[in-house]
Amino acid sequence: MNELPNCPKCNSEYAYQDREFLVCPECGHEWTLSDNNERSTIEEKVTKDANGNILQDGDTVTVIKDLKVKGSSLVVKVGTKVKGIRIVEDDHDIDCKIKGIGAMQLKSEFVKKTSK
Repeated sequence: MNELPNCPKCNSEYAYQDREFLVCPECGHEWTLSDNNERSTIEEKVTKDANGNILQDGDTVTVIKDLKVKGSSLVVKVGTKVKGIRIVEDDHDIDCKIKGIGAMQLKSEFVKKTSK
């Protein structure tokens, strides 16, 4: 029996084949074997800021829009500088600590890369 690859979205081992598609019963993600082969050649996802600059771990970014902090009345103001970001694979693709607020996750589309 052929060994099917794990789901590329949630890494579930219970993927099954449905005609030309592979389906994950846990998250519902569908992909083809050719998609899976193309993904294996790509080492990692490239994360870009609002201006299209590539972001990497340890970069310093500036917030370009007022961002409400979910679950509190705090707001991250425009121009807030965030040092030492960490890139993660998620909807909010930046992990960071913001002075006065604490640990947060940001979307790369709301920041711009600044010089160190």
